[in-house]
Amino acid sequence: MPIRKVSKCRKRVSRILRDLHKRGRKGVAWLVDPDKFFDFQYGDRRYDWIKDSELDLILVGGSHLRQDNFKDVVSCIKGFAGDIPVVIFPGAQVQLDEGADAVLFLSLISGRNPEYLIGQQVLAAPIVAAMDIEVLPTAYLLVNDGERSSVQFISQTIPLPNNDPSVASSTALAGKFLGMKFFFLDAGSGVKSPVSPHVISAVKAAVNRPLLVGGGIDSCDKMITSYNAGADLIVIGNAIEKAPAFLAEALKLKSLFNLSLHVN
Repeated sequence: MPIRKVSKCRKRVSRILRDLHKRGRKGVAWLVDPDKFFDFQYGDRRYDWIKDSELDLILVGGSHLRQDNFKDVVSCIKGFAGDIPVVIFPGAQVQLDEGADAVLFLSLISGRNPEYLIGQQVLAAPIVAAMDIEVLPTAYLLVNDGERSSVQFISQTIPLPNNDPSVASSTALAGKFLGMKFFFLDAGSGVKSPVSPHVISAVKAAVNRPLLVGGGIDSCDKMITSYNAGADLIVIGNAIEKAPAFLAEALKLKSLFNLSLHVN
């Protein structure tokens, strides 16, 4: 299988994340679940405003993939996203499409199931190598208060405890020493409690790398808490499904938060 080099114009998602981290600014990503995409009519004109917004990234992916529509979903999002990068957040190797701008090449280092540590990655690697797509080596850590989530069910792994930052920071540090460049702390889709600010702070101090945080962030107060703890980019999905207007609220908060950083 021929291996193609990634176009320079596509090497921008890593720049976005590293710039947020380096400058101390904050970002927002919208996570779209392909299984729910057309049910929520994301492709209609109600989302035309997205392309002119300050949304940093749109992530596409989920733990399940009940419908064979991944490429259609990516294509539809690219149609209304404008210049906002569309990034694959894969739950499995079948969730890949060259139409996206980048892929978070995840390893679930918080679990001990080899299928999600390296198994799915081996299956995906030759497919990704043949794509003109940016690849971001990402350590993925599931952290929550013991709530059952779809990620936990599918991956058959136990989340790291939200009340013991040392476990998460040690795990993340191992990921850094293994060469991972980006870190994603996820409480799981639809959970009530997000990743603890103590865990976020401990992981950020341990790895000093771009840090994405998602799961359970369904209010501006939770966003502020995560930002103050060290999150560079907040990932919001389920909360937007329940209340689409929350995306605009989150982007407004992000802008105000970054403005306050500049003023201070």
